Amino acid sequence: QVQLVETGGGLVQAGDSLRLSCAASGRTFSSYGTGWFRQAPGEEREFVATISWRGGSTYYADSVKGRFTISRDNAKNTLYLQMNSLKPEDTAVYYCAAKVGISYSRTLDEYDYWGQGTQVTVSS
Repeated sequence: QVQLVETGGGLVQAGDSLRLSCAASGRTFSSYGTGWFRQAPGEEREFVATISWRGGSTYYADSVKGRFTISRDNAKNTLYLQMNSLKPEDTAVYYCAAKVGISYSRTLDEYDYWGQGTQVTVSS
């Protein structure tokens, strides 16, 4: 069992940056592939970024590629999402997720554990 808690969301202006953190507790964090997803009002939850267990492999949604960076610190049991050049369309609740197994995945259904989410609002 893994518990995930996201922090770092907030209200920013277009062009600003934010860094989200996801603190994990429970079983060994390094044994899990991890990812970030987001859900805007009235929309389905969508993939944002994913990283493998050692951080050697990453994959991004086209909409955030070049602006967002996912990383993890297994010693601190923490997952990060650095978000630069934010746009109003990035407004959503952001969720971190963990999946059993060391590989990464873009597929929401492959994830076993989810945080409660943190709100990111980008004004124009």
